[in-house]
Amino acid sequence: MRVVFILSSHDRFGDTGRSTGTWLEELLRPYYYLTDQNAIVTIATPRGLRAPIDPLSLSAFEADPLYRRYLDDRKLQNLLAQTIELSQVVASDVDAVIFPGGHGPLWDLRHDPHAIRLIEECAGSGKPVATICHAGCVLLGARTPDGKPLVSGRPVTAFSDSEERVAGFDRDVPYVVEEELRSLGALYLKADDWQEHVVQDGCLISGQNPASALAVAKAVHRALSAP
Repeated sequence: MRVVFILSSHDRFGDTGRSTGTWLEELLRPYYYLTDQNAIVTIATPRGLRAPIDPLSLSAFEADPLYRRYLDDRKLQNLLAQTIELSQVVASDVDAVIFPGGHGPLWDLRHDPHAIRLIEECAGSGKPVATICHAGCVLLGARTPDGKPLVSGRPVTAFSDSEERVAGFDRDVPYVVEEELRSLGALYLKADDWQEHVVQDGCLISGQNPASALAVAKAVHRALSAP
């Protein structure tokens, strides 16, 4: 079971002066669930080298036992410090791809040609493609072999517009993911704000928010374990 996590390389929240990156919980919950199931995990970013972690996600998660596991985990620390450059990831070398969220992906992963290629090739061969929260934006650039948006007519979820407003970031982000997905014909589905919600349509697996991260990992594992 070979799983690649694709994280953002982007660390600046527009012109707000704040830092951003990957939301830690959305990485740690699926990472530890899958490695505990003996998955072989690699981590890649568009630029390679260190993957930025959103500082707000550290304080939001520091009371969780997984945070202590993360602090003591030299292997994961090294993976995050020396990520693989995304251009080097080959779809045939992995069984599944997971995109954790955070605001960083809004700026870089949405338009990254290597991320789009990986999504299209994995989806085309039936390999699980999973997105969490804001990372649903990575689906926006992907197309089917006939040139249609990959999400057109398909049920998906991602961080909702209402959650963005409640969080207070709706005026700072370059776009809101729910609206963008709907504009491409996606059948966007959501639960109440901040509640766990996962949507699966074939090999496409999407989680609405940080609370959905573990359920996304379990869905990926089930897909990989199916006969």
